[in-house]
Amino acid sequence: MGDYTFLHQLNIVIHVTSGTAALLLGLVALLSKKGGRVHQKSGLIFLFLIALVILTALVGVFAFGANGFLLALTMLSGYQAFSGYRVVKSKSNKPKTLDILVALLTLSSGLYFLYYFDSIGMIWSPVIIYSTVGALFIIIAYDFLRYLINAERYKSIWLYEHIYKMIAAFTALLAAFVGTVFPQYHPYSQFLPSIFGSVLAIGSILYFRRKRS
Repeated sequence: MGDYTFLHQLNIVIHVTSGTAALLLGLVALLSKKGGRVHQKSGLIFLFLIALVILTALVGVFAFGANGFLLALTMLSGYQAFSGYRVVKSKSNKPKTLDILVALLTLSSGLYFLYYFDSIGMIWSPVIIYSTVGALFIIIAYDFLRYLINAERYKSIWLYEHIYKMIAAFTALLAAFVGTVFPQYHPYSQFLPSIFGSVLAIGSILYFRRKRS
């Protein structure tokens, strides 16, 4: 970071520190008793840290010209964390203005970066980039389509949605961390965390479904 200004270096330090802390708190939330005090507290701090990661990523891209793909990855993590938190807070699929506005804002941001990725610079593989943005769009599309699900039916699936989104948020952050720290292992360091997260999410959903039944 020798060629960076002090403010740029400070922003990077805050970004990396908050991202690392978010991973540790996310791990605590995943391993702690679901619904317990530790789980709730660590989950809330995890959300705060992800917000800080996104904020510093925005500063990095627009103030210091950093690569935009990591912002797209943190957007994916941040949106899923936000939506997963909102699910467990409401436990219903009744449309809320805040949820709709955040979804539309995130969708617009994703479209913006998708359009300008060529000019921003594809440091990572285009396959990784487009699959990441595609995953973000799929989640947003689901969040609008879930309003069509019968309210009584939704009461039996909101928990699984919460589990998937929070694990997906954690693994998106993990993918950004591993892919950046271990560039010599691309593309494996880019997509293996996502595969791990998918397996973990499916396993967790099956476990809690069996436990509830």
